[in-house]
Amino acid sequence: MGMTQAETESSEYLLLESVSRLFSDHVTTALLAAVERGQWPSELWDAIAEMGLPRALLSEEAGGYGMSAVEVLGLLREAGRVGLPVPLAETMLAGWLLAGAGLPVPDGPLALVDGRYIDLRTDGSSWRLTGAARGVVWGRAAAAAAALVETADQAFVVLLKPSDWMLEPVIGLTGEPRDVLRFDTMLARDVVAHAAAGIGMTELRAAGAMTRSLMIAGALQRVTDMTVQYACERRQFGKPIGRFQAVQQNLAVLASQASAATAAADLGVDGFAHGFRLPAIAVAKSRSGEAAGIGTAIAHQVHGAIGFSYEHSLHFLTRRLWAWRDEYGGEPEWNLLLGRYLAAGGPDRLWTELTAL
Repeated sequence: MGMTQAETESSEYLLLESVSRLFSDHVTTALLAAVERGQWPSELWDAIAEMGLPRALLSEEAGGYGMSAVEVLGLLREAGRVGLPVPLAETMLAGWLLAGAGLPVPDGPLALVDGRYIDLRTDGSSWRLTGAARGVVWGRAAAAAAALVETADQAFVVLLKPSDWMLEPVIGLTGEPRDVLRFDTMLARDVVAHAAAGIGMTELRAAGAMTRSLMIAGALQRVTDMTVQYACERRQFGKPIGRFQAVQQNLAVLASQASAATAAADLGVDGFAHGFRLPAIAVAKSRSGEAAGIGTAIAHQVHGAIGFSYEHSLHFLTRRLWAWRDEYGGEPEWNLLLGRYLAAGGPDRLWTELTAL
């Protein structure tokens, strides 16, 4: 007998509370600094894996929670709030991609490979994979990778192991690895399968963009809290700077941008979970990216010089916001996709499409 709605909501609330507590307990400023020195946070990942979060987007049969995608993906907002320095979003999406293609989902952190610059073709009884993927989050720590590669008229998912690629280490703006994986390898037939129906490169980038929208929303809310607290504590001319009208105005704009990012992220998750509506995800990534740009500028302006120092914790979030704004496509890419979609529908569908978002 299934759970009642009240029982489901209670279960989801308890999961969110547990995840929030886990992240808060493990992701400290010291840990973020250690990651920037090249340390893989194994204890943090083990705790995340023990809770089952890497497989949370999968079905119960595949080790998931059996919860809706909306509730599961909402956990990524908590990841953004603490600047989670492990590839949880990528592992979730890699598992989703592999399971959709009927391929096994390995344990451990997984890399998500954008196959736009990768070539896959048959070579006798095997497959030959050549090319490179850039910006692979924590590629050096991946137990395996899932790649989506499009040929002339088909999309394939490829399950890769570390021996299938050559790694070029790269550190991104976040201070975390954004490695290059180079491929020139022969693959067995059973590690390549057709992607799930309706899933191609655009959809994969949209799924990644949706995760970044959620993480931006969480991080921007945390930045807002930090900035308001600082404005209440920092005194100038005998009173907290938060009492000055100009600062209050900036704080109001910052809070409104954080709220807009949250609303946009929710729209993107809903678009992902209900029919993979690309316009909704495009709006989410574009609007949350805009909010990140405006919000980080205000946060640093209010904090002043101290906010730019490495010793202050603000930069761990603002650098991630700047990086996440561009990952899986920035505002220009998604605004262009949205514009083309609306133009293709013609004037008669414009109002219907706008009100459907």
